[in-house]
Amino acid sequence: MKKIITISLFFIAISFVSCIKSKEDSNSDARYQPKEYVKLKHPDWSKNATIYEVNVRQFTPEGTFKAFEAHLPRIKKMGIDIIWLMPINPIGVEKRKGTLGSEYSVKDYYGINPEFGTKDDFKHLVAKIHSMGMHVIVDWVANHSSWDNQLAKDHPDWYTKTEEGHFQPTPWYDWDDVIDFDYDQPGIRKYMTEALVYWVKDFDIDGYRCDTAGFIPTDFWDNVRAELDAVKPVFMLAEWESRDLHEKAFDMTYSWTLFDKMTAVTRDKKSISGLVEYMAHDVSTFPRNGYRMTFTDNHDINSWNGNQYANFGDGLEASMVLCSMVNGMPLVYGGQEAGLNHSLKFFDKDVIEWKETPFVSIYTTYLI
Repeated sequence: MKKIITISLFFIAISFVSCIKSKEDSNSDARYQPKEYVKLKHPDWSKNATIYEVNVRQFTPEGTFKAFEAHLPRIKKMGIDIIWLMPINPIGVEKRKGTLGSEYSVKDYYGINPEFGTKDDFKHLVAKIHSMGMHVIVDWVANHSSWDNQLAKDHPDWYTKTEEGHFQPTPWYDWDDVIDFDYDQPGIRKYMTEALVYWVKDFDIDGYRCDTAGFIPTDFWDNVRAELDAVKPVFMLAEWESRDLHEKAFDMTYSWTLFDKMTAVTRDKKSISGLVEYMAHDVSTFPRNGYRMTFTDNHDINSWNGNQYANFGDGLEASMVLCSMVNGMPLVYGGQEAGLNHSLKFFDKDVIEWKETPFVSIYTTYLI
């Protein structure tokens, strides 16, 4: 009997040692180690930050960099960390929409829109923002250019063509004032990357908000991020909602889904089940170290879907608070804090009316 017990204890001990060894083997085997999806490194200053979108044209009666500077103390006091400037480049004239044209119809990627000021004015604005402890990113339009961009004459092969061989706009929208680049061509990749590096290196901006980022191959953006980070740590925001952009290229994408789930409750009077589902997916499927931008308004919504009151009604203030509290980086759209109650004109002058509203105290309370 004693012998049987001894043998049993021996086998138990062997099993115990085997379990420990198996655990140790799995712990040391790289195949079984959890891996972060996000490979890029966020700049330290972007953590727990808040972003503010600026339409320079409509921000002041003057519509200039210099005039906008006067608003910086107020914006800083509200708890803003990152200033996002809508496109600053010269606007095309050919096939221009409205009297002033779209800021997303770029005529010169190395130039400044004279409507806003000079390159020296822009440098002064960037330095002023930095002196106040904030950072600045610039809207970049890499998917298309204006018809009269010099690239269309010098490098027509860098653009997509119709079957008849003509330049073409993006076919799914009414963007007939622009023509699309072809990112199967190495030349446009090199040119666009060098232009992006130019503004970071020579003007000390801190990154970009990239228009229609998902229309462009992700491997292009992956390389752009590497080249920009070689100059300085940058912050990259993609106008898109896609997991793959977070791995190596972009710090942040849009949370259109949260906007849709919120308006389903406030505007469409549906249950909160969609919001609950959003939170579940945010925890379970969104890259753990990726940022998503949360908002109740931005220039796209303001132009296409009405204004913040139309979308949120009596639930606007609660939605603003929710965007400031959930996982992500809250956006304040310039003029929103002043109770902007209409869609700003996109191709003509339409100055924001600045006035005191309860929204300022909401943002000041929840953003700081």
